[in-house]
Amino acid sequence: MDPFTVVGIVVVVVLSITSHEAAHAWVADRLGDPTARQLGRVTLDPRPHIDPMMTVILPGFLIISGAPFIFGGAKPVPVQIAYLNHPRRDWALVGMAGPVCNFLLAFLLTGLFAALLKIGIWEKDATGALILVAGIYANVLLGLFNLLPIPPLDGSRVIQYFLHGRALKLYTRLDRYGIFILVGVLLLAPQLFWGIMVPAMNYLLDTMTGVFGVQAEVAYALRTLFLG
Repeated sequence: MDPFTVVGIVVVVVLSITSHEAAHAWVADRLGDPTARQLGRVTLDPRPHIDPMMTVILPGFLIISGAPFIFGGAKPVPVQIAYLNHPRRDWALVGMAGPVCNFLLAFLLTGLFAALLKIGIWEKDATGALILVAGIYANVLLGLFNLLPIPPLDGSRVIQYFLHGRALKLYTRLDRYGIFILVGVLLLAPQLFWGIMVPAMNYLLDTMTGVFGVQAEVAYALRTLFLG
């Protein structure tokens, strides 16, 4: 893969992560909690969202060490639940905002990819086309990954809305162990993780590309990206 393509993919992935976090911050602000806005998190500028350990050190270490997976994240968006207009419901909506943003971005990038191909600006193996498809793939992956019901991922915020009493207390206690549970699953049960993720990703990719009639072109670009 040439350096320009690599840089382009890095840029689109960083913007996808930034959009995810900005969506959390924007929805929290709209629902009554101005904390993230006051801290400058309602922005597409990546800098306020970067966490030195999770965004830089951990992924870099995993890449250098040849780990079988790459894992990382942005700085969590601070939310004061008590400030939300309807705390239980709004906490779930704030959690959903990031994944929904990623799915919308994937859909928009698919439409842009289809339009540029159909008017003849790019061929399906053009560098720009490959970067767009990488963005589609990254946003689908980010959205689905964050919907996993493992605290502190966004899916856990949705699950909490449906729990009450002791069940809710026990579930929220998992927050402090969630990162270890997640890494443990990735290391010890990758078949389970990808057995869930791959069918869900394929379904979403097939659905979105089907809307714009570019299933074959996106599949070709993905093979080019991953297989060379």
